Amino acid sequence: MKKTLCTLALITAVLIAPWQSLSAADADTQAIGVITGHYAPRNFAAGSISRTDLDKILSAAIRAPSASNRQNWHFTVVQNANLAKRIVSNITEGNILIIVSGPGDSKTNGSVILDCGLATQSIYLAAQALGLGSRIYTGPMDTINATLKGELGLPDGYSAAALVRIGRLSPGTDAVSAASSRKSLDSVVSYK
Repeated sequence: MKKTLCTLALITAVLIAPWQSLSAADADTQAIGVITGHYAPRNFAAGSISRTDLDKILSAAIRAPSASNRQNWHFTVVQNANLAKRIVSNITEGNILIIVSGPGDSKTNGSVILDCGLATQSIYLAAQALGLGSRIYTGPMDTINATLKGELGLPDGYSAAALVRIGRLSPGTDAVSAASSRKSLDSVVSYK
């Protein structure tokens, strides 16, 4: 648990570098707020993502934990609208896709899949911490792996494990009105 909180604080530190005057307690509170207040929007507004924000998001991704610190993931940033539309049909102008891939077939390489999943969540949460919308997709993986690996430039021997769509949100959209309901802690947690 302590390592997880340290990781969250580290991710927060990467994201809030411009606001270094925040105390460690404020940074921790901000990180927990992003995690508990996130939602995966289905609709995005038009508008581009700045390179500065994209670099912050990718910096958070490479800080994700990985088995034996292998960090054997690869991030493919899809900014080409035509290519993005072939992957996610309802893409909005200015959205980007970040495909997270790792060595193996993305079905039987357990620790690599977990590592890619942790990096995927870091991307997802970092985007939301920056006020952007983000949504994780796994449905397109079979199509990407079967027909688009070469065109996307995935490394040899790697397969896509997940992707994150990042884009602008419509003004006034918030997690309370846009999020789906969650199960209660009592229904999913056991203490022994």
